[in-house]
This record gives sequence, structure tokens and C-alpha cells, in this order.
Amino acid sequence: MAKTRKPTRHGTRVTVIGLGRFGSSLARELVLRGSEVLGIDSDPARVQRYSDELTHTAVADTTDRDALEQLGVPDFRHAVVSIGTDLESSILTTSLLSDFEIPKIWAKATSRQHGRILERVGAHHVVLPEHDMGERVAHLVTGRMLDYIQFDESFAMVKTLAPASIIGHSLSESGLRRKYGVTVVAIKHRGDDFAYASMDTVVRDGDVLIVAGRTHEVETFADLT
Repeated sequence: MAKTRKPTRHGTRVTVIGLGRFGSSLARELVLRGSEVLGIDSDPARVQRYSDELTHTAVADTTDRDALEQLGVPDFRHAVVSIGTDLESSILTTSLLSDFEIPKIWAKATSRQHGRILERVGAHHVVLPEHDMGERVAHLVTGRMLDYIQFDESFAMVKTLAPASIIGHSLSESGLRRKYGVTVVAIKHRGDDFAYASMDTVVRDGDVLIVAGRTHEVETFADLT
């Protein structure tokens, strides 16, 4: 059983496998951020529950290669495995996604040992839900953010790659606070440790920035290319 609702707004396509509490929270947040989301679960009741909120939904056994291929899962560039306590299904599903050579695979682990196994079979990122809630992971899956901390609804800090538009310029010349309302707190040049940023700091290609500001402003900045 499959269902389609609406097209994506910005082109990020994500399949979320497992629509339990964590998976459904993540999937809905991704939709709110403009992603096209295919939600898959083996439980018809769960799929029905979220069918009006997600772009596409389907009931399927995700350890079945043919089922995933029929749903077009190999065409997705982002996938999140959010299967609950069924460790075998979690591991087999992650392995299949790796076989499909999906570039970015996130997988929920129930323990650090489970997480190590998921990494061995192909997960690029392992999520421990007690530390990584669905909303936070949604930001990481869809953008250039390397990490994201939201202190309340209005203020956040992100770790992100420097956008091309400010490379070769000092932070003063870039005018980031004036243009985007954000402050670069720290910067990491290739091969160096993080250091506090000053207005005279020149941004280089490949730099990683720690940026603070209002939530929507740091999100906008992190989406710059």
C-alpha cells in the first residue's frame, strides 16, 4: 500500500524507514522543512496514521530488496533507518541501503554496540535517540550543518561548512551579522583546532564555522552554498 500527497519544495528527498516515535517525529519535521519524504513501515496502522502528513507513505518489509526497489528507494540520496527494537531488521535494512550506494545513510541505534554494527554494515551516521531528537536530526539530514544545538525555540548554534560567498574575506568584510543576523563564534581551518573568531579572521576554503543566532537565521545561513 502506497500513498502520495504533495511534491517537495526544495528538492531534498529523504526516505524514513520506521515510523515509531522517533521516525515519525523526524519525518514530520523534514516535511515542515520542505523535504519530500517517503515514510515506510511494516505496520499498516502506523502508515495510515501519518499518511496525511508525509509526502509519500508505504507499507513494506524493508529487509526485502525487491520491495525497496519497487518503491524507488535506491533513487534517494538521503535515508534514515528508524526501526525500533527489531535489531535484525535494522541491520539488514541498513545493509541493503548501503548496497544501493545511497550517499547519506542515517540509522537509529538502541545501544552503542548496535551503533557499531550499523556503521560496519554501511551507516554513515548513527543516531542515539536519547541524545539526538528527531527535530535536531532533521536539520542535519537536509542541510550543510555538521551539528546543531537548539537552546530554545528562538536561539540555536550550528557547526557548518563555510559558504563559498565568504571565502577569502574577513568576517568584518563579510558582514554576516548585518546580512544574516548571525555571529561566527569559532572557526577551524584545515588541519588546525577550533579557535575563537574575530572580525579580522579570514575565512578559507574548507573552514568549519560555529555560528550562533536566532533559529531561522542560523538555518538560513547554513543552507548557503
